[in-house]
Amino acid sequence: MAAFRSILIAGYGAMTGAMLEGWLVSGITPGTFTAYGPRAKTVPDGVRFTAQVPDGPFDAIVLGFKPQMLADAAPQLKLLAGSETTVISVLAGVELASLARHFPQAGGVVRLMPNLAAAIGKSPNALVATGLDDERRIAVTDLAERLGSAEWLADEGQFELVTALAGSGPGFVYRFIDALAAAATRLGLEADQAERLAVQMVEGAATLASAADLSPAELARKVASPGGMTQKGLDVLDEGEALTRLVTDTLRSARDRGREMAAEAREQG
Repeated sequence: MAAFRSILIAGYGAMTGAMLEGWLVSGITPGTFTAYGPRAKTVPDGVRFTAQVPDGPFDAIVLGFKPQMLADAAPQLKLLAGSETTVISVLAGVELASLARHFPQAGGVVRLMPNLAAAIGKSPNALVATGLDDERRIAVTDLAERLGSAEWLADEGQFELVTALAGSGPGFVYRFIDALAAAATRLGLEADQAERLAVQMVEGAATLASAADLSPAELARKVASPGGMTQKGLDVLDEGEALTRLVTDTLRSARDRGREMAAEAREQG
């Protein structure tokens, strides 16, 4: 199995829609995909949509509905998940053990956490799995890399932290961009101009950080001259590790909510 030839997307929402868009842009043919959900939705040309449980078999089933719907959805979907099927879950908080219980005949279960940048092939994708043979692991890695990158975790216990960083992270970055623009507006710029400049600045900085051989910390030092404007601003962020402490609290809160969701999912079976 060099690649999955038939993929069912069970639960077609914002995240799975972004993933589908990224997969299509990467060159996977639309006929590979079937989207399934309770209400009719518009899907890209060539992709099949059904409001009824489709007939199998499928090489892969991507679970993209709300986590609390798993107990109701699994009895029907597990009939499609035989030994030749890989189940790939983007359900926050639902652990591998729970997925394996709901899909006991599947040829492996995977937790995949992308973000919405999957639509443009720029998502960092966290992965952890059980029951995969080498061939299926290669096929799953290929799917993830088409959306950006594939970061396999050795320890599922780190999954909520990685989700807080890579999955929730865009929300934190957007809030920071908004804060930059709002601050510039308070100090005298027009709001729309401040927002444009903030977005363009972050886009350029992120592109440079991705391409550079230097770490972000080294880039910050490189852009700051002693006693200059940038250094004066960095001094505010660095005083008492203010920014690092704030971001640590932010990630901890998001991670802990993920752990709570995992506990809730375990209680629901």
